[in-house]
Amino acid sequence: MTYTYTPKGVCSRKIQVELENGVIVQVRFSGGCSGNTQGVAALVEGMEAKEAVRRLKGIRCGLKPTSCPDQLSLALEEALLQAK
Repeated sequence: MTYTYTPKGVCSRKIQVELENGVIVQVRFSGGCSGNTQGVAALVEGMEAKEAVRRLKGIRCGLKPTSCPDQLSLALEEALLQAK
């Protein structure tokens, strides 16, 4: 299942998440800091989505109340709900 999420409060404009049986198959960010978003995407691929949410939720970017990893955690939570 592929889920598209529109992040809020960060530089990235879109996050696409592909899940299979609760496991992250692929993550693609549009916009944002390319190296950071590619790194986060590579690190979570193959990981249980719930574990990625646990690790990423609440991460901040400077003074912002959120970050691209935090927004990815929100995208994963929504994708998991939609998959039920």
